[in-house]
Amino acid sequence: MDISGEHRIAAPRDRVWAALFDVETLKACIPGCKELEQTSDTGFAAKVQLKVGPVSATFSGTVELQDIDAPNGCRIVGQGNGGIAGFAKGGSLVILEADGDETILRYDAKAEIGGKLAALGSRLVQATSRKLADQFFTAFTARLAG
Repeated sequence: MDISGEHRIAAPRDRVWAALFDVETLKACIPGCKELEQTSDTGFAAKVQLKVGPVSATFSGTVELQDIDAPNGCRIVGQGNGGIAGFAKGGSLVILEADGDETILRYDAKAEIGGKLAALGSRLVQATSRKLADQFFTAFTARLAG
């Protein structure tokens, strides 16, 4: 499954970059986030409650930021397990481009899913994934603009 997008954020690139590493910002913006803790300079552990079609589960997972090129971008690699609901793993390339006083954030993500999630059908899972990504970036953009 592939998801990509672009968001214009009314904040300078350095501020957007710093927010990508800020636990409180991320926790407030990740849909369904119940817990988020920083486990290293570039790693996070999370518990996220999600509903995809008829399947609802709490996923425990980890995220690691790699190939860091501050403040231009990085690769985000993660995995999550929702028990009987299934698992998800994947990565995303995130690019930050300065545009005056604003920042253009582009992402290109690839993910694999298994378990009950995979049985739901790729269209439903992809639509839900796109919706969750939009919710995250809308919240992230609003938080930085506020």
